[in-house]
Amino acid sequence: MPKRQIVRIDEEKCTGCGLCVTPCAEGAIQIVDGKARVVREELCDGAGFCIGVCPVGALSIEEREAPAFSEEAVHEHLKGKEKTYITQTCFRCGNTEDRIPLLPCRHRGESLWVCTRCLPPLIHG
Repeated sequence: MPKRQIVRIDEEKCTGCGLCVTPCAEGAIQIVDGKARVVREELCDGAGFCIGVCPVGALSIEEREAPAFSEEAVHEHLKGKEKTYITQTCFRCGNTEDRIPLLPCRHRGESLWVCTRCLPPLIHG
């Protein structure tokens, strides 16, 4: 098995809030027995969009041996499943991702979303 980047979920930190499930477009993360889990490693592309939304920092990216990412497996996994779409909002100005691109970020210990207009002031002060 090749080494690649994949999401790691710290079970001790995970509260099972489920916020990481929606950003995972491939459906690799689900809540199982009250905790977030990568249900099938070949579904995880290692992009990490789930990481920024975790309020307790339970998610990270690690490099380890794992099955190769499979777009075909993702397609089969998502076939027939209802898609959940929750519009995210910029924590600074209230713009939604339907109007402007948003990025996940950590600010003062919180996992939030910020729009591309509000990001420069956060970076540069």
